[in-house]
Amino acid sequence: MNEAPSYPPLSPVLTGLACRCPRCGRGRLFSGYLQVADTCDACGLDLRNHDSGDGPAVFVIFALGIIVVPLALWVESAFQPPLWLHAVLWSIVILAGALGLLRLFKGVLIALQYKHRGTAHD
Repeated sequence: MNEAPSYPPLSPVLTGLACRCPRCGRGRLFSGYLQVADTCDACGLDLRNHDSGDGPAVFVIFALGIIVVPLALWVESAFQPPLWLHAVLWSIVILAGALGLLRLFKGVLIALQYKHRGTAHD
């Protein structure tokens, strides 16, 4: 009889930030930029039911708010640029930050969901 392979416990934060499979740590978690793959190409884990919902977006909003608001206040007090420059500068910073962080946060939340959900392990 064939015994199912065992997988070592992996850090959900490290595998999520690396955008790797939460079970084996080798396969890709995403098939597109934010589209979760159907299955892990390394271990075959079914990833279709792993959905992070709106959680990553909420965390990204909070993280960017903590970073951007003090920076905007500092730039205003130090340089006093015109309002249109604030609008252009912070729009670009927020858009780039959101696109950069959203995939990472989604990967971490899916890995945490895999670790803490009792029935989704196989």
